[in-house]
Amino acid sequence: MNPFREATIDLGAIAENIRHFRSLTGVQVIGVVKADGYGHGAAAAATAALAGGASRLGTATIEESLALRRAGITAPLIAWLHEPGRRFDDAVEANIELGISSMEQLTAASETSAPPASVHLKVDTGLSRNGIATENIERVLAEAARLERIGRIRIVGIFSHLSGASHDEDRAQLARYTEILQQAESFGIRPEIRHLAATAGAIDLPEARLDAVRVGIGLYGLSPFADRTSADLGLRPAMTLRAAVAAVRRVPANTGISYDYIYRTDRETNLVLVPLGYADGVPRQASNRAPVLVNGRPHTVSGRIAMDQFVIDVGDQQVAVGDEVVLFGDPTLGQPAATNWADAAGTINYEIVTRIGARVPRRTVS
Repeated sequence: MNPFREATIDLGAIAENIRHFRSLTGVQVIGVVKADGYGHGAAAAATAALAGGASRLGTATIEESLALRRAGITAPLIAWLHEPGRRFDDAVEANIELGISSMEQLTAASETSAPPASVHLKVDTGLSRNGIATENIERVLAEAARLERIGRIRIVGIFSHLSGASHDEDRAQLARYTEILQQAESFGIRPEIRHLAATAGAIDLPEARLDAVRVGIGLYGLSPFADRTSADLGLRPAMTLRAAVAAVRRVPANTGISYDYIYRTDRETNLVLVPLGYADGVPRQASNRAPVLVNGRPHTVSGRIAMDQFVIDVGDQQVAVGDEVVLFGDPTLGQPAATNWADAAGTINYEIVTRIGARVPRRTVS
């Protein structure tokens, strides 16, 4: 019997993807496992990434990093998004490196009860998001240099994030980042690790690879580009989302299906019910558009995706309760891609895998 609902996570694929980026870039790879490993399970993804040769792991929050420590992960960890006024004692005690984006965070890092705190200074080079703002760079660098001299912090890295708007925009950010590195050196700061490129930059902007690249979506085998597939990039998707058919019925022509009747049957046909919905992270916006496989045969979602379920018109295909439905997986195996679902929902593949909810059990395979 097929699982009622399940996301299968191929740990071998994650490890292989890391090996691919190590070979491609020739530098250290930081495996990004924030947001529960982009929905794949943070601890399992972290273990697989380390098996593939990742030198560090990255999370957004300290809480995510602490959870990895509790799961037995001992590798270097960096967390870079912090709530206002947060103290860093617990992170430093757990040997978590801190991404620092402001003078306030730098001061907090220096005031921990067990110095020195290991920090990566995050600088804004044009994404206009997180990171030390241009007008504050000189002041923060000067203070960081002073704090390192007196043993309150250890500056492990200086990093930033590319926008991916265009090659020219990314190169302008690289130039700005280089200026900041030179400015840091004038204060005596010589970071161990310079990192700027994420998955897209690691692939398409070799000059931005520096000492390390942060691999997020590529870790999970998905492409960050609209014009290239995972296979084009030498990557293997790690997640396959599947369910078992919950019900089958034969209906006449002109039968309305699901809310609002945006789909009506045009003939006598078989309908199958799939026990996945937007409560599980399956996007409602993909109603009537997204591809699925039913016992290996391609079909399209019929009608509105509901909170817990959706329907597929399979025509005269013979389907039984318990048969397999695959929403997305590895296209080289003939399965729809997460990108196909993203296109149907008007979003990106990052969101498709990350939003798969806790109600869907994860089963790891290798």
